[in-house]
Amino acid sequence: MDATLLDRMSENRLSSSVWRGLPPRMRVLYIATQSRTGGWLAEALAADSASQVVLEEAVGSVAAMARLRDETFDAVLVSHEPDELDALELIEGYRAGGADDPIVVLGTQSEQETASLCYEVGADGYVCVHTATTRNLIWIVARAIERHKLLSENHRFNVAEQTRLQREHDEAEHLLVEQRALLGDLETLRGDRRRQHTPPSVEKFLPSELIAHYRELLRTYVIMGTGNLAGELRRLAELLVSAGLTSRQTMQLHLHVLEELIRGLGERSARHVMTRADLLVMEVMIHLAEGYRRRYQQRVNPPTQQNLPGFEVS
Repeated sequence: MDATLLDRMSENRLSSSVWRGLPPRMRVLYIATQSRTGGWLAEALAADSASQVVLEEAVGSVAAMARLRDETFDAVLVSHEPDELDALELIEGYRAGGADDPIVVLGTQSEQETASLCYEVGADGYVCVHTATTRNLIWIVARAIERHKLLSENHRFNVAEQTRLQREHDEAEHLLVEQRALLGDLETLRGDRRRQHTPPSVEKFLPSELIAHYRELLRTYVIMGTGNLAGELRRLAELLVSAGLTSRQTMQLHLHVLEELIRGLGERSARHVMTRADLLVMEVMIHLAEGYRRRYQQRVNPPTQQNLPGFEVS
């Protein structure tokens, strides 16, 4: 039974170029039974130079758990001998405890019979010692190690990404609070004691159609930028001037819609939205100021009726 791995290792001698992707050294714990110790496996692995496999042995699940608590291994091999050591039960309990070491099961049953059962309890692979070669075992262990490294890196990336997104949302909320406070400071500077300290909600002094229009404009601006919306922004400013909205009220409208958009982002980035929103409100304010400037010029220099030629007043 054990001779299969030893006999086949010579058949799989390949050039070193094929070994690319194998780690040069792997420290592996083999969980064995009293009747099936790991001497044969250590001999087989030592005879294959594709990768240096340092094999250490623990007999029984109790000794294995003690080693895994105190030491770190690149991977774990478990001998599946149902009468002495049930690898499936061992792995299921080990995974339930939160362990994530790469684990490969060695057994005498066929892969068709046992592999799926091993995967279902959290193993990374199954090798039938009757049919597998040493090189095949080394590659399976190496791929299990690689998979867990990728999973660990992906987990760290996801945690870092969630932290970054949360920080961006916190920064966006902080900027919105500061901009709200700026509106309050403007009220104080105006010295208008009759107004409430907290500005009224935009729904109380603006029609819902205008709020909805600005909401769609902001969403479009976030996606497309200013290039295709210059004319739309000018028309919006003309509408605001015609309605007599002040710059403070326009800013209230902007913050109201922006807060809605930020709250609806969920786990998506807020930085791009805040940057585009700042550009939008700057353009709106420029168009608004230009609109009121033209209105002022028209009042200062109103159009005069020109006399027809030959009817000039002397």
